[in-house]
Amino acid sequence: MSRSLSSSVNKGAVEHQDEAPPLKSPMWPTETKGFLALGWLLTIHVTAVVGLLMYPLPGWQLLLGAMTLALLGGAGATICYHRALAHRSVRLNPAVQTILIFFAMLTGVTPPGAWIPNHRFHHANADTRDDPSSPIWHGLWFSHLAWYWQADGIIESKYRSDLQTFSIKIWERLLVPIFLLAYFGGTLISLRAFFWLGAIRLVFTLHANSFVNSVCHTQPGSLPGQDSSRNVWWVGFPLLFLGENWHRNHHRFPSSARIGLNWRQPDIGYVLILVLEKVGLAKDVRRSVRD
Repeated sequence: MSRSLSSSVNKGAVEHQDEAPPLKSPMWPTETKGFLALGWLLTIHVTAVVGLLMYPLPGWQLLLGAMTLALLGGAGATICYHRALAHRSVRLNPAVQTILIFFAMLTGVTPPGAWIPNHRFHHANADTRDDPSSPIWHGLWFSHLAWYWQADGIIESKYRSDLQTFSIKIWERLLVPIFLLAYFGGTLISLRAFFWLGAIRLVFTLHANSFVNSVCHTQPGSLPGQDSSRNVWWVGFPLLFLGENWHRNHHRFPSSARIGLNWRQPDIGYVLILVLEKVGLAKDVRRSVRD
């Protein structure tokens, strides 16, 4: 799967569409799912603003709790969704996979059965007209946030053929309760915790992840149809150094479990994979960037 996606990316980078103007993408939803997505995003942003006005300082315990949940969610997204399931660069113990999916969704990430086909489709069509989140075609704002509430495009079954198991599909039914827990869970502690463990944390992680779609696809001089992925060092800070900001590396070597290629490119996600492998909870780790 990963090799075929990589070859598709290389082909798309060569066959660019010169002089093509940006697409006129609709800014507002046109389908029910889009309105629900926009409603969710508006809710967490408005709630986060209110929370920051009421409680601008969370205290060290709440801040530590919020950052721990953000780190666990980010690890779930990069290790499980991205490297293990989307690109098959590592095989996780089923219990570890379940835990990581839960924490990824607790951070506001969509279920793996929806996220993974979209990601594979993005690789196969990076920065072409078919790429739903390309800033070259749609603009930086659209690729950063607005594409979340747009109508779903048609994604061929080949991008989801291995995602039909119960262990993957069950998460679609758990989306609403997990998102409600993510939003309201802090109320079990205090009103301050409601804001900081809920909406403020969700907005932080949303924009951290969105930088990969937007800022990490702004390579200067890229033409429409060329892969514009780039490594952006400062995006590593909001992503808690889990490695996704080395996005050009990943597009060059999508089947590698390692995204940061040297010590100057921190990749805690890869370090955690090695730890899981050491204790027997991960195997078949693709270490070489050329695997």
